[in-house]
Amino acid sequence: MPLSRHQIKYLTSLAHNLKPVVMIGQNGITENVLKELEIALDFHELVKIKIAGDDKDERAEMIEKLINESSADVVQKIGKTLSLYRKNNIKPKITLPKR
Repeated sequence: MPLSRHQIKYLTSLAHNLKPVVMIGQNGITENVLKELEIALDFHELVKIKIAGDDKDERAEMIEKLINESSADVVQKIGKTLSLYRKNNIKPKITLPKR
């Protein structure tokens, strides 16, 4: 189920103080990056990702690939920083507002 505007706003406020957990460098998205993202999403649910590179189209492709591979929802995209959320059904850490 997609996130509501109210839930995205709530998650954005939580993500504000987070430091990037996953960094994507010049090599782009590798298997190791995807594994780290899976681990981070399972543990934290809400993660911030920093993407290197100045090519806007290339970054957009990377973001699309990350979303598709991780099955996460985009909370916020600002410049080279991306926040993703995926609920952990076994041990949820974040309680989303109902709306």
